[in-house]
Amino acid sequence: MTFTFRPLDPLKDAELLHSWLTHPKAAYWMMQDAGLEDVERAYMEIAADEHQQAYLGLRDGEPAFLMEKYDPAHRELVGLYDPRPGDVGMHFLVPPTDRPVHGFTRAVITAVMAYLFEDPAVERVVVEPDVSNKAVHALNEAVGFVPEREIQKPEKKALLSFCTRDHFFDTHSRNRHSLTATGVTA
Repeated sequence: MTFTFRPLDPLKDAELLHSWLTHPKAAYWMMQDAGLEDVERAYMEIAADEHQQAYLGLRDGEPAFLMEKYDPAHRELVGLYDPRPGDVGMHFLVPPTDRPVHGFTRAVITAVMAYLFEDPAVERVVVEPDVSNKAVHALNEAVGFVPEREIQKPEKKALLSFCTRDHFFDTHSRNRHSLTATGVTA
């Protein structure tokens, strides 16, 4: 599998995102009742914000997942922890499928992390998934995240976790040569 990333187009990609974000398996994104216009508006706000970006992850050129990155000093975690220079926040969503591929979601999060660490300014990735989302906690641990503590966000109780550049690449040292900005070949 080869993954690439492209900036999300809030209008062009809204219909696809709407189908992903309103699916019951995307409940942790809290957009179950969102209309198409709500999705367009949310991603237009992200596109206009200098502190966050959204990307479509492509598998062999076809949309396969969503990735958002943000500056935790200005979005999502303001006042909830002490950000360090080089911190970047991340969310990702793999949409449901009728034909699951074993290891696909783990390959996606690995590609997302490799992509984020391609930026030499990024030293640590920060995530804040819902404390009850055990599946994503396991994925996070598999790529090198270390939980720090539970925090209370306005919309959820979250598990604040960190993955440093060194810890990520140590976790994937056997495969480091295949981790590139254009994707991960698995």
